Amino acid sequence: MNSEVVDLQKRRILTAVTVAVGAVGAGFVAVPFLSSMQPSAKAKAAGAPVEADFSKLEEGQMLRVKWRGKPVWIVRRTKEMLGHLAELEDQLRDPNSAQSEQPESCKNKERSIRPELFVALGVCSHLGCSPSYRPEIAPADLGASWKGGFFCPCHGSRFDIAGRVYQGVPAPLNLAIPPHKYLSDTKLLIGEDGGAA
Repeated sequence: MNSEVVDLQKRRILTAVTVAVGAVGAGFVAVPFLSSMQPSAKAKAAGAPVEADFSKLEEGQMLRVKWRGKPVWIVRRTKEMLGHLAELEDQLRDPNSAQSEQPESCKNKERSIRPELFVALGVCSHLGCSPSYRPEIAPADLGASWKGGFFCPCHGSRFDIAGRVYQGVPAPLNLAIPPHKYLSDTKLLIGEDGGAA
């Protein structure tokens, strides 16, 4: 055999071995790098849907749960509260919720799947403060026209009992409605609506 042919065969074998070893090495380097790009278990849990049991929630009361690090309110509205919704429309910035963040299943005057139960993110659309739940009618500090709802103490934004923002306040949008669906008559899942809650 010619020495040039032997050297060429050795060169091909060495090149193939070098490529194979390089590919394995690149794999060992890439796996930890790609794994570090995946969210941690804590991050996955923080964004996961949250179950809420509202079986003990009485009319007029509010339940608070946490989803994605934000407060979510569940309010069991009375018939009287629901009756005031139509009365307020001329005082609201977006009474039909055309500009609001909400699932399709909540695009109605009550902004809810079930009229008596209101689910909303408890975060003001102005600067992210958490408004106070103020269900009383015409308290001295909010005036005779107040029919119950949410008041943001940070800059004075007001929202009705459906989370719709009043005109002339700093908040630009209605309160956001998170995706949610009912699992039973007393439980709901916040964070997913399955396409049609």
